Amino acid sequence: MRNAFTLACALLLLAASAIPARAGVVIYRCTDASGAVTVQNDTPCPKGSKQTRRVVETPTSSAPPAYIETPSIAPVPTPEPVPAPQPVASTPTSTIPDGERLPPPPLFECTTFDNDHYLSDDGTPSERCVALDVTGIGDGAAPGVGAACQKQTDTCQRVPDGGACDAWKRREREARATLMFGKAEDKDKNEAEYERVQRIVTESICGG
Repeated sequence: MRNAFTLACALLLLAASAIPARAGVVIYRCTDASGAVTVQNDTPCPKGSKQTRRVVETPTSSAPPAYIETPSIAPVPTPEPVPAPQPVASTPTSTIPDGERLPPPPLFECTTFDNDHYLSDDGTPSERCVALDVTGIGDGAAPGVGAACQKQTDTCQRVPDGGACDAWKRREREARATLMFGKAEDKDKNEAEYERVQRIVTESICGG
């Protein structure tokens, strides 16, 4: 019976050491005159007993939380700034009296090989090189592939005098659009062309 009691006390002591102790917990091991062993918490042994005192340390800080990796967020790309249309000055008012204004210079409407139309001050038709299909020009074993073009000449006709002003105003609108939406590196050239066409319209009978 005594051995069983001693074993129970030993197991109690072992369990107490295995359980995380609270701050300030003191374990007392008491052995009385007959050799019986008891274990008790925070209460000293009775008088006449042999006492062994043990202070169970409490961890100073709790275990750090498990590290959780924060998913990285890709930066949102900054959109490229859209260039604002180039400001265009309003049409100036001509200082030439109506009676002294002259008709505008001749203007020609030209047509390309693919039926595209454009206005030109120069009545000389432009030449352009139209690409040709040159595949399969070899024999069956090694069909040839190359690049070739055929020259095509635009056709140009002078705009009749009765429609000259309408044609020049159309030319002015086209030059204005080119200045507003053209490439930045062509700004000076496009601005000079727009001012030239604008001056023709303003100072001729078309500006009345």
